[in-house]
This record gives sequence, structure tokens and C-alpha cells, in this order.
Amino acid sequence: MKQEPAALPPGDQAILDRLARWLVERRLETPALLFLESSRPLSFVGSQAMHFFQPLASVLFATRDYERLARLLEERDNFEILLATIEREADRRDEGTA
Repeated sequence: MKQEPAALPPGDQAILDRLARWLVERRLETPALLFLESSRPLSFVGSQAMHFFQPLASVLFATRDYERLARLLEERDNFEILLATIEREADRRDEGTA
């Protein structure tokens, strides 16, 4: 039986919510979910790549939130929470337009 991931602190969940909302508003949830699902085995490596590219990314993103997101994605449970958050936001959007 698969154990549900523990809830995140509100600040961490807020970052994942903002990312999911941004993707869903631009209707990028399907490509994002496909990319995230296919790269699931490499989630830790991806988070380390985020740390590596942080100086470049700081030009485009708020440094504090970017670093926090990279730390969050180091753990697979948080990766699962991100996937669920994107799906939940897409469902909310679809319910509002139906």
C-alpha cells in the first residue's frame, strides 16, 4: 500500500501552488505533467541542476523562491505533491469552465 506524502508547511505549499497555477493558466499542465512524470527517476538530479543554474535563474525568478523550490524538489514526496497540485489546479480550472 502506497503511503500518502506528508503535508508541507504553508509557505512551501504556497510555492508549489503558485507554480501549478502559473502552468495551468498558460494551459501547460499536460506538457509539465508529461515532463515531470518522465523525469521522476531523475528528480534529485534535476533539483541539483536547479542549484547549479541558480545564478542564471536569479535574473528571471525571485532568488529566494527559486532556491526554496530547488530544495523542495530534492525529496520525492514533494515531487509527488507538485504533480498532485498541478492536477488539482487543472481540475479547478476545468470545473470553472464547464
